Amino acid sequence: MDEQDIHDRINSLVEREHALRAALAEGKLSAQEEHAELKDAEQKLDQLWDLLRQREAKRNAGLDPDEAGERPVSEVEGYRQ
Repeated sequence: MDEQDIHDRINSLVEREHALRAALAEGKLSAQEEHAELKDAEQKLDQLWDLLRQREAKRNAGLDPDEAGERPVSEVEGYRQ
């Protein structure tokens, strides 16, 4: 997966977040459903942003960015900001 693919997936997840918020506002989803779906989307977004950072770091180090891979949610969510 290259940067364009990653950005496309990120954009798709952002659109999903907007759709979920709209569905909640329109009463099509319960707050619990929206929260669960948003949490899933946010975790996937965190993984994708991490993957982009990995690819950039490898490229900057003169390594092959294609060697970067998605890390598990448990690892990505454990990072300190």
